Amino acid sequence: MMASSDKAPDVMPVGDGSVPPGKPMTVGDKVVDKSAGMLQTLKPIKQISQHVCTFSVYSHDMSRQIEAHHYITRLNQDFLQCAVYDSDDSSARLIGVEYIVSDRIFDTLPTDEQKLWHSHDHEVTSGLWVNPRVPEMLHRTELENIAHTYGKFWCTWQVDRGDRLPLGAPALMMSPQVVNMGVVQPELVLVRDNKYKIKTDELRKSRADIPVSKPGNARASDFWMQNGKGYAIDIEPTEMKRLEGPKFP
Repeated sequence: MMASSDKAPDVMPVGDGSVPPGKPMTVGDKVVDKSAGMLQTLKPIKQISQHVCTFSVYSHDMSRQIEAHHYITRLNQDFLQCAVYDSDDSSARLIGVEYIVSDRIFDTLPTDEQKLWHSHDHEVTSGLWVNPRVPEMLHRTELENIAHTYGKFWCTWQVDRGDRLPLGAPALMMSPQVVNMGVVQPELVLVRDNKYKIKTDELRKSRADIPVSKPGNARASDFWMQNGKGYAIDIEPTEMKRLEGPKFP
């Protein structure tokens, strides 16, 4: 059994220490990629319209906090899907996926499903949620919309514990909050702010008037805040479901 836990795998993949392990790309590899990029439409990728930098915490251990870069595609006004990377560099690692829904959709979900989702109001109003290099005034309306949304983020590559490949079970991530375990470590915010030449404290003050739609504890999102418990995923053997094949005489 393999749990989504703090402990890194006992054995790492062989290699020269690079992340991920592997040989450098050859000229032939680059030619193939370049040619494919010219001939294929890559329509889903080209629908990505925003880069957001924020922070996430592990549901089962909120002392583990990461900077997360979301590359967002809007499927409609109420649903966004995000490829999440560990940085915005060309060598960034794809560490997971987050789905974002409006409060209108969230309200239709069963209570057990809502427990897997987190609110975004604090990320927005605290200044943690930023669109790097985009003037604040240009995406003010978008910020007001995001403050009324909920996300479900599965982390598939726990780079913060040193994993050189996506190993083990996925981990459910939660949103930073203003209380106890959910407060983001100041040093993480400082590193991000210095990189993008922003000041989170100033953003927080400028966003103080953004309304939020979360009515207290009526919703079941941010489950840990209400119950002091998170979620961890285990992998265990199970009997396969089998389909009966065609019967021949």
